[in-house]
Amino acid sequence: MAIFNPTPPNWTKTAVHALPFCCPRCQASAASATKVWINRYSPVMSTDYKRKYQEFYECECKQVWWSWNTDRKSVQD
Repeated sequence: MAIFNPTPPNWTKTAVHALPFCCPRCQASAASATKVWINRYSPVMSTDYKRKYQEFYECECKQVWWSWNTDRKSVQD
């Protein structure tokens, strides 16, 4: 799996934004994802001028979701 590939994989196109940092369908953690891609080539600046990145996951239940890497810090995977 090329998680840092600059080109987004096709499976990320159907991703939904997930809050909290887990699968919105079955609430599985990111650690149980079958596919992962991190968009490190288009960071967004937060209000405190820190970079944040989108992380995309395909869950075992086939739900594709994404969240900001900064949302993960409050969850233990």
